[in-house]
Amino acid sequence: NSIDTKSQICGVLWSKEHRELASGHGYSQNQITLWKYPNLAKVTELNGHTQRVLSMAMSPDGSTIVSAAGDETLRFWRCFASDEKTKKMKRRTSAAGRLT
Repeated sequence: NSIDTKSQICGVLWSKEHRELASGHGYSQNQITLWKYPNLAKVTELNGHTQRVLSMAMSPDGSTIVSAAGDETLRFWRCFASDEKTKKMKRRTSAAGRLT
């Protein structure tokens, strides 16, 4: 699969919990775009930087992206809601595996 984003791509992050990815962009909108995977349908655009996104990182819990841009700002985007029910089930399964 591929998609023409119509702007420079400066970085890509995968969401571990969701079937989505985030791409950081430069000219012309300096945005972060969220995409559904594998069909690459655009979910939303996160705007706020006035210069291109230089780097992105995902928080340890996978809920927040931090972006650094040429405008000398860090922006925090809470874009992936945590599914507590799934996490609890994973913890139980993991704990049960350690008991045997």
